[in-house]
Amino acid sequence: MAKTQDYTAMMKDAMGAFPVDTKSMEDAFKTQASLNEKLSGLALTAAEKSTEISTKWTKDTLAKLSDMTKVKSEPADYAKSMTDFATAQAEASAEYMAAFAEVAKKMQMETVELLMAAGKDMTDEATAHAQKAAKDATAAVKKTAAK
Repeated sequence: MAKTQDYTAMMKDAMGAFPVDTKSMEDAFKTQASLNEKLSGLALTAAEKSTEISTKWTKDTLAKLSDMTKVKSEPADYAKSMTDFATAQAEASAEYMAAFAEVAKKMQMETVELLMAAGKDMTDEATAHAQKAAKDATAAVKKTAAK
C-alpha cells in the first residue's frame, strides 16, 4: 500500500527553516518608545511655557486691577481708571496671545522636524530589516530545496 506524506511534519520543517527575527520587533519598539519620549518632552515643554505665560498674564492683570481699585478723588478719575485698565488689557491680550502663538509655532516646527527624522530612521531600519529577511529567507529556501 502507498504511504501518504505527512504534511504536518513537512509544514513544520518548512516553517522551522524560516527564522523569525525578533530583534527587528524589539528595535521597532525601542524606536517607537524613543519617539514617544521626545514627543512627550515637546508637549510638556510647551505646557510649561504656556503655564508661565498664563501666570505672568494673570499677575499683570491683578496688578492693574489693584491700581484700578484705589480710591480716587474725583468721580471722573474712576472712569479714566477703567478706560486705562481696558486699554492696557487689550494691549496685553495681543501681547500674550502672540506669546502663546510663538509657543505653538515652535512646538509645531519641532514636532515636524522630529517626525521627519523619525520617518527617515524608520525607513532606513525597515529597509535594513527587509534586506536581512530576504537574505535569510533565500538562504532558508536554498537549504530546504537542498534536502
